[in-house]
Amino acid sequence: MQVENTAAIVTGGASGLGAATAAALAAKGATVFAFDLAGSIEKAPAVAGVHYVPVDVTDPEQVREAVATAASAGVPLRTVVNCAGIGTASRILNKAGEANDLAMYAKVVQINLIGSYNVLALAAEQIAKTPELEHGARGVVINTASVAAFEGQVGQAAYSSSKGGILGLQLPAARDLAQYGIRVNTIAPGIVETPMLAGVSEEFQKTLAAGVPFPKRLARPDEYAQLACFLVEHDYINGEVVRMDGALRMAPR
Repeated sequence: MQVENTAAIVTGGASGLGAATAAALAAKGATVFAFDLAGSIEKAPAVAGVHYVPVDVTDPEQVREAVATAASAGVPLRTVVNCAGIGTASRILNKAGEANDLAMYAKVVQINLIGSYNVLALAAEQIAKTPELEHGARGVVINTASVAAFEGQVGQAAYSSSKGGILGLQLPAARDLAQYGIRVNTIAPGIVETPMLAGVSEEFQKTLAAGVPFPKRLARPDEYAQLACFLVEHDYINGEVVRMDGALRMAPR
């Protein structure tokens, strides 16, 4: 699918994976609408072709309004890349052997899984109205899972649940939306140099990198963006989950 002269939505588009993807799509000629929280947008750099829209992805009305804005850009809305997410860690039982607060678990699932579904569904509603391309194609949605969906570590019960939900959403979403010419794919990154690692020491980041079989380094956001663009442009890849992890398989800790 051609990216030039189309509109694209990227959630979490003010930083990390989302910012890299928004910039990559804009460089290919798309008009990109980067959805993110207002506080994150304030810190985001100006990028030609990228329009920042303050949106809470868990709020249906905010998302519906923002998607309508993207759909009225004067070019057809064809692409959605869901990168918004949080990585809060917490064990099921605390050090006293008591169950941790359910609210944290619910928040992670609400943002990572329900937020992705919310954007996918409301954007698909608009994409389904766009003119057909060759073979009835209309657009593509790319969700973001994680290797934690496969090998969750200690303290990742909430995060792994939310990303495992993205894997469970993958195939039925692709099947549901096939009749509208909308493909659905998922990227499952390993350890990427994003703001989620901002609080991790350089020494510990080196330890993480040493655990990757090859290349023995952390992934870069631009590599995620490169893969996302490839999946957008490749019309026959549908219903797939692609690991981007350097053959990493996470240990328990």
